[in-house]
Amino acid sequence: MSELRDLYEAEGLKNPRTYIQSGNVVFESKSKDAGKLTASLNRAIEARFGFRADVVLRTLEEMEGLVAANPLVARNVGPTQNVVVFLSGALTPDVAAAVCGVCVAPEEVHSDGRHLFCYYPNGQGQSKLGAALEKELRKAPVMGTARNWNTVLKLLEMARAI
Repeated sequence: MSELRDLYEAEGLKNPRTYIQSGNVVFESKSKDAGKLTASLNRAIEARFGFRADVVLRTLEEMEGLVAANPLVARNVGPTQNVVVFLSGALTPDVAAAVCGVCVAPEEVHSDGRHLFCYYPNGQGQSKLGAALEKELRKAPVMGTARNWNTVLKLLEMARAI
């Protein structure tokens, strides 16, 4: 993760901080163009590490908004059962409905268009929901990366601190 922080600094980003070993980076940037910044980071990661990472970015305001929008929070769903999939782009309402329709009770999927809020009442270990979501998302022009609720809250805390 120290090499990843170094890469972000080399790209001109300030105060990069990493969290756990899954590529989570919180940083400051003067850039207001998320598309250009995403493309630049994707190129830099591929050049430095030899693989494509498909960076997904969120601003502090967007992180606060997704926390407020998560329908599972009001129900006090446990943090390991509450998973957010950060999407690389927005889903159309039709695609969002199709993606959310792949789950089978008691699991749930909700979408605000840029995130999927997934409820895994029996945990993710035996669930087929993740694979079904991945298959459905392949039909859309977006990809997603999932984080459990503890990680989402920690990243928000880190972002607020810088």
